[in-house]
Amino acid sequence: MSVKLTSRQVGDVTVVDAAGRITLGEGASSFRDTIRDLAASGHKKLLLNLAEISYIDSSGIGELVSAFTSLANQGGVVKLLNLTKRVQDLLQITKLYTVFEVHNDEAKAVQSFQ
Repeated sequence: MSVKLTSRQVGDVTVVDAAGRITLGEGASSFRDTIRDLAASGHKKLLLNLAEISYIDSSGIGELVSAFTSLANQGGVVKLLNLTKRVQDLLQITKLYTVFEVHNDEAKAVQSFQ
């Protein structure tokens, strides 16, 4: 199963709920396309809810970094929510845990954009 993405608004923050696997091929490209479309339509505050992500490979990590960078260049912000142990470990190994702002509580994460 590749990644399934749904987005919803919480105030002026767009929460992207991701489920499945962000891997080379369809998963990474649909993730990239979703983030690009949201940014193009003016959504500059993205909160990526990764609670249902079972696996993420190096291309998926690349897409997270790409989303972070491209939104930052447009004056936007990407934050992460509800990392699974596997994803959290991967971000710590790659030292990206210090790059992304990570939250475990959606309400507090949304507030952190203010």
